[in-house]
Amino acid sequence: MKVFVTGTAGFIGSTLSHALLDRGDAVTGVDNLNNYYDVRLKEARLDRLRKRAAFAFERLDIVERKPMGELFAAGNFDAVMHLAAQAGVRYSIENPSAYIDANIVGFPNVLEGCRHSRVGHFVFASSSSVYGANTHLPFSEHDNVDHPVSLYAATKKANELMAHSYASLYGLPCTGLRFFTVYGPWGRPDMALFKFTEGILAERPIQVFNHGEMVRDFTYIDDIVEGIVRVLGQPAAPAPGWSGDRLDAATSYAPWRIFNFGNNQPVKLMRYIEVLEQCLAKKARLELLPMQAGDVLATSADTGELHKAVGCKPQTPLETGIRRLADWYRSFYPNLQR
Repeated sequence: MKVFVTGTAGFIGSTLSHALLDRGDAVTGVDNLNNYYDVRLKEARLDRLRKRAAFAFERLDIVERKPMGELFAAGNFDAVMHLAAQAGVRYSIENPSAYIDANIVGFPNVLEGCRHSRVGHFVFASSSSVYGANTHLPFSEHDNVDHPVSLYAATKKANELMAHSYASLYGLPCTGLRFFTVYGPWGRPDMALFKFTEGILAERPIQVFNHGEMVRDFTYIDDIVEGIVRVLGQPAAPAPGWSGDRLDAATSYAPWRIFNFGNNQPVKLMRYIEVLEQCLAKKARLELLPMQAGDVLATSADTGELHKAVGCKPQTPLETGIRRLADWYRSFYPNLQR
C-alpha cells in the first residue's frame, strides 16, 4: 500500500511511518518543520526515517495549495493519514492565527488532494479536546460536541465537519480519530509527561495545574499506532439504518465515522507523577497552580466502538509506558544538547 502521511516529522507521524514501512508499505511524508517546539527533535525523527528505502519526504506546508495538489496528483496514494496540524490547547490562546492557518486553511487542501486523486481512505487526527464542556464520562463518540472550550478544540471539530461534507458530496471514505493524550519515546516537548520528565531530571519545579486534581486518559504511542494501521486498512462506509430522524454523532449515511483513541483507563495526574518519580529515581518538586484556561478536569475514552470495528484495545500498562519514555529521554536528550 502507498500511504501519504502528513506531519511525518511529528511524534505520531514518525512512529506510524516506521510501522508502515516495517510491514512493507511505501510511505511519502510531508512536514513544514515549524518551530512550535525544538526543530532538532523533528529533524532527528526524520533522520531515522530517511534511512528507510521505501520512505520519501518533502518539506512542505499543507497551506500551500498548488504544491499539495501536485504531490497528490503524482503520488497515486491508496490511503492518507493526516496528522499535520497546529497542536496544543494553551498555545491556541497565545497564537490563534497558527491554528486558523494549519487546521482550517490547510485541512481542505488535503481533502481536495484526496478527492481529485481518488484516495481510497482519508484518516485524520481529531482530539479528545472536542468534548469541551461535556462532563459525562467516559466520553462517547455518540455524545454531542458542540461546546468547545478552546480554539484548538473548535478547529478539530471543524475538521470533522469538513471531512463529513466531502464524504457526503464525493463519497470520500473519511475516518476521524480523537486521540487522548498520547505519550511515549520521541514524544512532544509540550506534553505533560515530557515536561515532567525534563523538570524532574533538571531538578526544577514542575507546573501542576488545578493543584493536581485532574484525571487523564494517557495513551501509549505503540497502542495508538497499531490502531491507526488497522483503521487505515478498513475504509469508512455508510452506517446501516442511519436516519436523520435519529442523529448519531459518530456515524453517517455517508462513508464517515469517528473513533475515540484512548487507553480507557483514566488515572489521577498525581499517579502519573508518582510513577515517573519511581522510573527516574528522583522526587519531583511541584509548583501547584490553578486551572488553566481552556483545560478540562478529566478525560476518559469509551473505546468500545474502536474495538468493535477493528479489534483494537490498548495493551501497554502505565508503568511500562512511562518507563520507556523515561529511558528514551535519558539516553537521547543529551544528544540534542551537544
